[in-house]
Amino acid sequence: MKPQTSKLPPGHWLLQDAKARFSELVRKVRSEGPQHVTVHGRDEVVVIAAEDFRRLQGSPTGRALIDALQASPYPDIDLGPERTPMPVRDVTL
Repeated sequence: MKPQTSKLPPGHWLLQDAKARFSELVRKVRSEGPQHVTVHGRDEVVVIAAEDFRRLQGSPTGRALIDALQASPYPDIDLGPERTPMPVRDVTL
């Protein structure tokens, strides 16, 4: 009996097929691109190459936050921290 994979579009795997043929799935990611794994007929995960993941994840430089703040339509708003004076106690040494 042939598995149900023939009903799936290219690049889509049933979970049990992805588990049983994991090496093939990894090869297809490298040669054909992202591969979808379905559970009960729904996409649950997409397997992608590590370099694609790193590119999508971006580097943790904070550049996106800096760019967003610099593009703000309100450049005159002061975002500095507000500090209230701390009470000082007399200390006897």
